[in-house]
Amino acid sequence: MSNNKTFIKGAAILGGAGIIIKILGAIFRIPLGNLLGDEGMSYYQTAYPMYLLLITISTAGLPTAIAKMISERKAQADYHNIRKIFKTAFYLMTFLGFISFVILYFGAEFLVALVKNDPESVYAMKAMAPALLFVSMMSVFRGFFQGLQDLKPYAISQIVEQFFRVILGLGLVLVLINTSIGYAAAGATFGAAIGGLGGLIFMIIYYLRSRENIFDGEAFADVPVDSTRTVVKNLLLISIPITLGAAVIPIMNIIDLSIVMRRLHSIGIIEEANNLYGQLTGYANALINLPAVINVAFQISLVPEISTLRIIDRVQMKKTIKASIRIAMIIGMPASIGLVFMSHEIMTLLYPAQIEIIDSVARILRILGWGVVFLSIFQITTGILQGLDRQDLPAKNLFVGAIVKIVLSYILIGIPSINILGAAISTVAAYSIAAALNLKAIFKFSGIHIEVKKMFLKPIGVALIMGVLVKGSSIGLNFILPYRLATVVAILIGVVTYVILLFTMKVIDEEDFDLIPYGEKLHKLINKVS
Repeated sequence: MSNNKTFIKGAAILGGAGIIIKILGAIFRIPLGNLLGDEGMSYYQTAYPMYLLLITISTAGLPTAIAKMISERKAQADYHNIRKIFKTAFYLMTFLGFISFVILYFGAEFLVALVKNDPESVYAMKAMAPALLFVSMMSVFRGFFQGLQDLKPYAISQIVEQFFRVILGLGLVLVLINTSIGYAAAGATFGAAIGGLGGLIFMIIYYLRSRENIFDGEAFADVPVDSTRTVVKNLLLISIPITLGAAVIPIMNIIDLSIVMRRLHSIGIIEEANNLYGQLTGYANALINLPAVINVAFQISLVPEISTLRIIDRVQMKKTIKASIRIAMIIGMPASIGLVFMSHEIMTLLYPAQIEIIDSVARILRILGWGVVFLSIFQITTGILQGLDRQDLPAKNLFVGAIVKIVLSYILIGIPSINILGAAISTVAAYSIAAALNLKAIFKFSGIHIEVKKMFLKPIGVALIMGVLVKGSSIGLNFILPYRLATVVAILIGVVTYVILLFTMKVIDEEDFDLIPYGEKLHKLINKVS
C-alpha cells in the first residue's frame, strides 16, 4: 500500500473510533443534559476547562514526540533505545499526571472562586482530578504503538475509555441525582476518571501480550543507549511547540468561563448566568465538536505523511496538501450548514425534555455552527504545518485568534441585547482568523497554487444545496410525520444528497481516488452507477 493510502487508512481507523466515541458521547450527553438541566450542566462544564488545560499540558505534545522518536528508532532497528524511550516517557508522564491531579484536586475551591461559579461545582472538579493521572499514563502506550504504526490499540483504548465513562458516569448520576445536583454532576465527571483507568488497564494488557512479538527475535542495532537526560531533552524539544499550540483552546475556554460570568453579572444577568453558560458549553459547544474527531484523525496521520513527502516527493506533497484542505472543507462545511439551518430541529430531536431552553440554545447554535468549518480547516492545516516543520505557527496563529476572542467577548457580552451570543460570535471569529493565518502560511511555505474554485467554492456550493434541501424537506415532512421523525428523515435525505453531489459536481475527482484504499475499485463502481 502506498504511503498516501497508509495515511488515509490510519486516519480511517482513528476516525472510525472517533465516530464511535462521539456516538457514545451522545448517549452520555443527551440523558445527562436531560437529567442535570442547565444548572447541573454548568457545574459539570465548570470542571472541564481546567481539566482540558491540564490534560493538554500533560499529554498533547508528548505522545506525538514519543511516536516520532520510536518510529525513527524502529527504522534503525534500535530496539534498545525504543525500550529506553518508552520507560523514560512513562516515568515522565506519570510525574506530570500526578502533578496535574494535585493541582486540580487541591486547588478546586480556589479555581471555582476565581471564575465566580457556584461552590457546588467544586465536587465535579475534584471528582474529575484522578483522570489526569490515568490518561497521562495511558497516553504513553498510545504514543508507543503509534510510533510502531499500529493504530488499532490506540483506537480501541479510546473506545474502552469512553465506554466506561458513559456507563459508570451515567450510573452515578442516576444514583446521586436525588442527593443534590452538585453531587450528581460530580458523579458524571468521575466517569472520566473511571474511563481513563479502564483505557489504561486495556493498554497495559495489550502491551504485555504484544511485548514478546515486538522485541523478541528483532535485530537489535549495535548502538549506544541514550541517557535519560538525552531522551527527556529530545521529548521536550519536540513536544513543547505542539503542547503550546494545543493549550491555546483550553486557555480560551477558561478565559471564556471567566469573562462570560463576569460580563453577564455586569449587565444584571445574575441568576440566569449559570444557566446561559451551561447552554453555551453543555449543549451548543458539544454539537460543534463532532466533526473535530475526524479532523483530528487526519491531523495525526498527516504529520508523518507530509514530513516524508517533503523530503522524497514534493510534487506529491503539494497534491496531498491540496487534497487535505479540501477534506477539511468537505467535512466542515456541511456540518456548519446543517447546524445553522437546522439548529432548532436538532435541539428538539436531541433534548425533548429541555423544551424551555431549546429556543435559546438554537439561537446560540445558529451562530456557533459557522465555527465548525473554520475549526476543521484549522485542525487539518495544523497537521500540515507540523509536517512542514513549522509546528510553531499554529500556536502563534491560534494565540492571535484568542486575543481577538477575548476582546470581542468582553465587548459583545456586555451589550444586553447580545449577552451570551457574544461568546459564540467571538469563538467563530477566533477560529476563522486562526484558520486564515494557517492557510496563508501553508501557501507560503509549501509553494502550492491556490485553486479557489476546487478547494473552496465547490464544497461551499454543494453544502449550501444540501442545507436548503434538508431545511425544505424538514418543513414539508412536518405535515405528514411527527416533528422529530421528520428531522431524522430530512437529515438522512441531506446526507445521501450531499454524497451524490460530491461526485456529480466533481468536488471529489479522479486524483482523490488514488489517496483512498481500494480507490480504483470504488472509482469503477461509481462510474458504473453513474
